[in-house]
Amino acid sequence: MQAPPTPVDETQRLRSLIALGVLDTMPEDRFDRITRLACRAFAVPMALVSLVDRDRTWFKSKQGFDGCESSRRTSFCGHAILHEGPLVIADTLLDPRFADNPFVENDPRVRFYAGQPVHGVDGMRVGTLCLIDQQPRQLLEGDLTLLTDLAGMIDREFSLVARASTDELTSLANRRGFTEVAVHVLALCKRMMQPAVAIGIDLDNFKSINDTHGHEAGDDALRLFSKLLFGNFRTSDVVARLGGDEFAILCSGTTSDRTAVSLERLRAEFEASTIVQKYPGLSWSAGIADFDPASDATIEDLLRTADARMYDAKVASKHRS
Repeated sequence: MQAPPTPVDETQRLRSLIALGVLDTMPEDRFDRITRLACRAFAVPMALVSLVDRDRTWFKSKQGFDGCESSRRTSFCGHAILHEGPLVIADTLLDPRFADNPFVENDPRVRFYAGQPVHGVDGMRVGTLCLIDQQPRQLLEGDLTLLTDLAGMIDREFSLVARASTDELTSLANRRGFTEVAVHVLALCKRMMQPAVAIGIDLDNFKSINDTHGHEAGDDALRLFSKLLFGNFRTSDVVARLGGDEFAILCSGTTSDRTAVSLERLRAEFEASTIVQKYPGLSWSAGIADFDPASDATIEDLLRTADARMYDAKVASKHRS
């Protein structure tokens, strides 16, 4: 058996996957409808919408297949996401990559597999729509076109899900999107016994911009600050606008000491940016909360702690001035 290699853009791919906010969520008819259609259209007993996570393949929708996830190491879909276009295995017993795969040698005894990549909103390949049969078979060109079209329907549904989780003004995650992704990130940190950090950030004196320059100027300031936030944290970090002038960042696999360095870099870039030149009264305050993977702390717990520390930072700043 050949385990699937890691894509060269794996960090960005995982970030795109997590940003969708669909991992470990309940089944939805919008996706089940497509896998049911795939089973009927291709006369196969099994069809899946799979999402290839860091070390597992998780199934958002499944027809005729038991289990909610499998190891990425034995995943057919882990191979399918390596390239654009469908991966078709007409007979697994004739393919050395899969002939001794446990899903071939044991139930469900896969003999045929066809997987078309599905995408996050940024176009990254996050999983597949796949067809499975216990008999070898071939797909014609028209079949491949239909499979691609059905996968495109999955892409559109992902786009709709993401749109409900994205702040329209800044293109960052909104509160709903942040919470949905954070739940998954913290669960992953617990499973891998890795720390994490939640940061709460408020823009100070933001109301004065709206009052003095108007709401268009306020929107401009929010967009400029969002770009600074996005550029100063890792691609694996979750950056969100929770509402108004409130922002949050969740950083996995790190501690508050290392995160403080990122905040200092952000402060330096903020002071040198056009945002200060355009809106000289604007500043920001931050609070940090550490996540212990051995604890039962939730993202709400972390945000409350970060908010309290941010308030303390605001008070200390006022006293210094």
